[in-house]
Amino acid sequence: MSDGRLPRRRRWVGWTVGIVLTLLVVAIGWVTVRGIGAVSDLQQVAKGASQLKAAIAEGDLDGAEPIASSIAGNARSARDLTSDPVWQAFGVIPWLGPNFRAVSDVAQIADDVSADALTPLLDVAADFDLAGLGFTGGAIDLAPFAEIEKPLGTASTALTSAEQRAQQIDADATLPPLADAVRELRSSVTEAATVVGSLHGASVLLPTMLGGDGPRNYVLAMQNNAEVRSAGGIIGSIALLHAEGGRITLGLQASTTDFPALDTALPLSDSTIALFEDRPGRYLQNITSIPDFSDAGATIAARWQGRFGGEVDGVIAVDAVVAKHLMAATGDLTFGPFTATPDTVISILLSEIYAAIPDPAVQDDVFAQAASGLFSAALSGGDPKALIGALAESAGEGRIRIWSAHADEEAVLAGSVLGGTIPVDSADATYVGVLMNDATGAKMDYYTRASITTAVGTCRGEETTQVRVTWTNTAPADAATSLPAYVTGDGVYGVPPGSVGTLIAVYGPEGSTPSHIDRDGSEDGVQTTTLGDRSVVQHDVVLAPGESTTITVDFQGEGAGERLTEALVTPLIEAPKISREELRCGS
Repeated sequence: MSDGRLPRRRRWVGWTVGIVLTLLVVAIGWVTVRGIGAVSDLQQVAKGASQLKAAIAEGDLDGAEPIASSIAGNARSARDLTSDPVWQAFGVIPWLGPNFRAVSDVAQIADDVSADALTPLLDVAADFDLAGLGFTGGAIDLAPFAEIEKPLGTASTALTSAEQRAQQIDADATLPPLADAVRELRSSVTEAATVVGSLHGASVLLPTMLGGDGPRNYVLAMQNNAEVRSAGGIIGSIALLHAEGGRITLGLQASTTDFPALDTALPLSDSTIALFEDRPGRYLQNITSIPDFSDAGATIAARWQGRFGGEVDGVIAVDAVVAKHLMAATGDLTFGPFTATPDTVISILLSEIYAAIPDPAVQDDVFAQAASGLFSAALSGGDPKALIGALAESAGEGRIRIWSAHADEEAVLAGSVLGGTIPVDSADATYVGVLMNDATGAKMDYYTRASITTAVGTCRGEETTQVRVTWTNTAPADAATSLPAYVTGDGVYGVPPGSVGTLIAVYGPEGSTPSHIDRDGSEDGVQTTTLGDRSVVQHDVVLAPGESTTITVDFQGEGAGERLTEALVTPLIEAPKISREELRCGS
């Protein structure tokens, strides 16, 4: 007969299950309470970050210090709440785990940024006008830069590390509210890293580049995005800048007609010749087709010296959209028959001028007037903080590229957004790129639009990085007759009037090779080459008004399939939409 008790083994199992369930309930309660506290702390960090940014912008350092202290306390608390063994254990649970890991990673990043970046930044801000870079009366005070270089370097290193770690958080694997927060963190940290990195670069470069150790001369190349090139646009006008003791003046101005085509091309890389033949080495207008600005800048300097002689210490290339950003600080601008506002200057410079002034030589003169007027206004009439902000925004969009003839300066520039070089892949970041170059021989890119998507995963059993480019001609249906022949090209280069011809080059991660290429789902003839260790695929596309095309390239092999993939794209009049999406394997 049974005495009513369970067998010993069953009792042992029951006790064990009961203990496990009790511990699990306690653990869930533990992480729930700590999670609520951590989220509350991080919300306070986000709120404080906005307040701190505003306080620094207004120069209220007395108010900034307690805000920074509060941010540090909340960030440290969030990190403590999400770093204990119980929280970390929940991070390995399928489905739920990525959410716990994401909160923990965000808390750690916030704590590191507050400890390693905020303190040196506030120390610098106490002694130096970061917002205006010491810019007053058309000159920059170079003396304080030696003192701020080291703390800015410390802050920049911390923010760069934070940016890389933020990019590695798998937002797609988390719940929607948390995914949004992670993406917001990425955006904020990237913005801060870019700004502080630029400030650190400025502290290293400006003292010598602005003539602190002796006069400097720079060629300023102004690009027209209505005829797109890899670096932004065709060179429309060119001038010489003189820098001495922190003061910049505008010297000789020239037009492209002053630079006739060369009979013998200047030296070019094999990849540039494969993509564009020798045209960048013969025509000034095409030099900015060269994919890497460290090569393009040297070639522009050689053309200037070949025409006018003299020493050239560097080259600065800017595109037309920079005018819009600068005019937001300097105000309206009158040139030729036009009076432009920040909202109308792009339309005037890149579209309306061709209907109002049919003569290309007169157009060049009006462009020169616009450049000279804007330069004078920026140096004498603009608010320093607003001007620096406009330049920072332009640089962040890739619209300002700088090459230095001095090797030590070029080494710093090449590693920054200003250098216009193709970055080196790392364990934390893989880069792909899209280069646009006009083949219409006219100004139809005023009407083009682009969108770029990247995707990573596995296709046909191989790690894959996919780049998809959609290119659209938004010109009116009657563009062939309603637009000036100078804008449409009038079919001179084989592209029907109103249509847009474009060379679209897509390059992949270092070490990878194209495994699948299609255009609108079908195979299409392509050019192929390499940029260093990167494979490049280039399509020659012609679109009638209203037409659109989509190019898809799958890259496989070493470097492909990394989750963190950043796309670098030719600066266009309207910045392309760049997004990530789920990988769709080609057949």
